[in-house]
Amino acid sequence: MTQPVHFETYSPDGPARPRDPRFRAMAVSGSLAVVLCAAAVLLPSPYIIESPGPTFNTIGEIDGQALIQVDGTESFPPEGELDLTTVLVSGGPNGRVNVLDTFRAWVDPDENVLPEQLVYPEGTTSSDVQERNAVAMTSSQESAIAAALSHEGIGYTEELSVAGLADDSASEGILQVGDILRTIDGREVENIETLRSVLAEAGGAAATLGIVRDGAETEVSVTPKESDEGEFQLGILLASTFDFPFDVSIQLDNVGGPSAGTMFALGIIDNLTEGDLTGGRHFAGTGTIDSTGVVGPIGGIAQKLVGARAGGADYFLAPADNCDEVVGNIPDGLTVVKVETLDDAVDAVETLGAGGDPSAVPSC
Repeated sequence: MTQPVHFETYSPDGPARPRDPRFRAMAVSGSLAVVLCAAAVLLPSPYIIESPGPTFNTIGEIDGQALIQVDGTESFPPEGELDLTTVLVSGGPNGRVNVLDTFRAWVDPDENVLPEQLVYPEGTTSSDVQERNAVAMTSSQESAIAAALSHEGIGYTEELSVAGLADDSASEGILQVGDILRTIDGREVENIETLRSVLAEAGGAAATLGIVRDGAETEVSVTPKESDEGEFQLGILLASTFDFPFDVSIQLDNVGGPSAGTMFALGIIDNLTEGDLTGGRHFAGTGTIDSTGVVGPIGGIAQKLVGARAGGADYFLAPADNCDEVVGNIPDGLTVVKVETLDDAVDAVETLGAGGDPSAVPSC
């Protein structure tokens, strides 16, 4: 005969069993662990996260208004796409990211995580960051206009002044902030290239600078120091004041920093010349630029490559000095062109825009 199987059951109407005190301790401990884990992942993290940002077409419109507007001379509103690229920076003075965000970014190949102290000096505020980015953006726009006009053979004047002294500067105690540089060894200082070429020709010999200080003209002598790259430098930070023959305005809010200079310059050139520089093809890029057209390196190149491709670009103009960071980070379908000068950038866009072979232009 089969024996009946008995089960222990709980009936709410039956007598209550005494609760094991260990249960309460375990429940409290478990709840506390959950709370502590949640707090840990939400705690502020001392890191900066760089992510691909949006792109902006320098020869397009924003809110129905041309991003680049030329007034006072003939212009030719172009069609096509010459995108400047951006990086979204989270964390730091604008509000720290949490631990969970940091771990997520670490495992995302399109994002970059950096210690906060490598990006922002201690004590930097959000106002400091905004002011620095705004000044850099204004300077890059003016340098882009100057570089574009130089490329087109249009004259303008540039005045260089001392904005600061570098660490261990050769000019310490000789030059002061606000000094205007007029001549170097008897040659008129037209732009930064004048300083570079005269110092290089002198091979480290003392340079005689004609300056204006507090409205009075005087001369000083500075013996330059040789950099690790073999360049002779005065050890000064320069500010430029330009006088252009017509107005070029650039309308772009909520974007700061100097890295859009090269794409601004290309957009200005496209506005000043007939036809479409791009030939209907989609270009993006990045790079600082000075008034002589030298393209300089930038940060966040890997994120900008991703952002450019996500925005639909087929070609990307990258500063030559960023090529080491470009290799291994090129998204599928994006052709990267190496540029050292504005002339390089214009030649590449014209070649590729006309349907030329990408192998005909330099690459990283």
